[in-house]
Amino acid sequence: MPTEQPAGVLFDVDGTLVDTTYLHTVSWWEALRQTDRQVPMAEIHRAIGMGSDKLLDHLLGPERDRGADGKLRDAHDALFAEYWERLVPLPRAADLLRACAERGLRVVLATSAAEHEVAALRRALAADDVIDTVTCAADAQESKPAPDILVAALEQSGLAAERVVFVGDSVWDVAAAGRLDIPCVGLTCGGTSRGELAGAGALAVYDDPAALLAALPGSPIAAAA
Repeated sequence: MPTEQPAGVLFDVDGTLVDTTYLHTVSWWEALRQTDRQVPMAEIHRAIGMGSDKLLDHLLGPERDRGADGKLRDAHDALFAEYWERLVPLPRAADLLRACAERGLRVVLATSAAEHEVAALRRALAADDVIDTVTCAADAQESKPAPDILVAALEQSGLAAERVVFVGDSVWDVAAAGRLDIPCVGLTCGGTSRGELAGAGALAVYDDPAALLAALPGSPIAAAA
């Protein structure tokens, strides 16, 4: 008798499970300022969730001189690293992961964070006991809104797109999931509004991990289980 295909939940991490969206915003703002590029923080915030390549294209234009891109990325990484020891999870993030695991779902961190940042994010979450698979930027050729990191997460976890839900906090997360026809649950704790997430195609929207946990029995995650 064939074994039923496992189900799982893919989670974005930055801004979804760990409170980093505005730390990334400030780090990019300062990195850009150091190279005499003045970009309003509101514009930077709306680009968070993209990989650094697409973020810089989005903020500075694709026709720019890319000679300084490496310096900008290094500056951002150094500035963000100053926060590593102070990273905190969003409300009840670890409890949400454990509740998913208790329902028999594979818990996958489908993050496109750099490998050296992933360890700090996992320490902040303190939920390694229920995490099945973790990706990083090196696993994706293109960053969100391209779906590459989700494809990598599916391949590494042994899950199929039709048996998962993705949880994210940005319109770029919703767009990436949509390209694979994966239902996406949006959280507003990264600073993107309910209307924007729903308008981008999120199947349901909650305030934060705690709100999703409270509503879990009636959520798209319960349907996946």
